[in-house]
Amino acid sequence: MTRTFQAIIWDFGGVFTSSPFEAFNRYEAEQGLPADFIRSVNAVNPLENAWAKLERSEVDAAQFDVLFRTESKALGREVPGRDVLGLLSGSLRPRVVNALKVCKSHGKVGCITNNAPIGKGASMTNDDAKARELAAVFDLFDHLIESSKLGIRKPDPRIYALMCEALDVDPKACVYLDDLGINLKPARDMGMATIKVTSEAQLLADLEAVTGYALS
Repeated sequence: MTRTFQAIIWDFGGVFTSSPFEAFNRYEAEQGLPADFIRSVNAVNPLENAWAKLERSEVDAAQFDVLFRTESKALGREVPGRDVLGLLSGSLRPRVVNALKVCKSHGKVGCITNNAPIGKGASMTNDDAKARELAAVFDLFDHLIESSKLGIRKPDPRIYALMCEALDVDPKACVYLDDLGINLKPARDMGMATIKVTSEAQLLADLEAVTGYALS
């Protein structure tokens, strides 16, 4: 028997768009880097490294470039941070956008995105057409929280509490979706039902199973 939910709360990159991890892996193959090397750099000191500082707008793109070079060099390969930033904006998943619209017809929808102060708008892309396409998706949410504007990033528990407060919902009556397990734990600790996104098809199947909404 499915639960009744007041809100579905979403991550953005890797959920509504193809995962940046796929782009990282392509770049690593092209550059002769070990698979998942970029993710391994981001995993060192995850709350205070270059990536964390960028997503809280504590450094700009130029400073990130230098910091990421230093961090990656310490792990054996120097990777320009500017190259990594160019890999962040994935391709839109239309079926997930449709699922968002279905969820919106049943209750409230929110988005918590760890993003960086780069590109055009919340999507971080420099392509005008793509920026407009993604902006139309962001406009569907009842509330949007961007780490780069708030100065707080997931998995800080405060960011989830702020979303629930903005939507005026009980965390225990929410579903939260993210492609990173570390970002799901605080939501789960608050009582939210959580879904780890590994693919578009899996997302749709799991969300349909949890909510009972017809998403196919």
